[in-house]
Amino acid sequence: MFWDKVAPAYDLFETVYNAKVYRNTGERVAVEIDENDMVLECACGTGAITIPVAKVCRRIYATDMAVGMLRKNKRKCRKFSNIVFRKADIMNLRSPDNRFDKVIAGNVIHLLPDPVGAVKELLRVCKPGGKVIIPTYVNSSKHSSEKAVKVLEKMGASFERQFDTESYKAFFDDSGFTDVEYEIVDGRMPCMIAILTKQ
Repeated sequence: MFWDKVAPAYDLFETVYNAKVYRNTGERVAVEIDENDMVLECACGTGAITIPVAKVCRRIYATDMAVGMLRKNKRKCRKFSNIVFRKADIMNLRSPDNRFDKVIAGNVIHLLPDPVGAVKELLRVCKPGGKVIIPTYVNSSKHSSEKAVKVLEKMGASFERQFDTESYKAFFDDSGFTDVEYEIVDGRMPCMIAILTKQ
């Protein structure tokens, strides 16, 4: 699996290419988290969001399909006692309905063949009144972002789609998702955070 192979160098790549956004996205997501929250994070990667969220929540379940990513994240998070690491498929979360106060899926829906299905699954496991938080890299400079995507694709990554700020908003609107707020973490390749409140 591509993400297992790149796990050892993933933080270095992100830091060299997009350090400001990589660092600040997790901090911005953590603003949405309360101290008593039970949190699910899908596609947790090497912990850029896991760590800031773990600092403020009651418990976080950090999940990913890539064992290499989970392994590296777990090493980085040794000092935390409120993180549970699990391998899990974002399309088929083996969790009861309405279980989590907050559900996070960072930089993954553009990789999925069925992103609408993924968002529905995230909403399913979120409590009514809770939030589903979906940060996703968006293109600001077409040339710069295309270059980064081409490098990753040559390494074996597969991108189903690319978003800019308008097409990211249109994705949620066209899919019938309401009560969505957006925040931008600006930088070389910005990250747009969609925050869905479950009714």
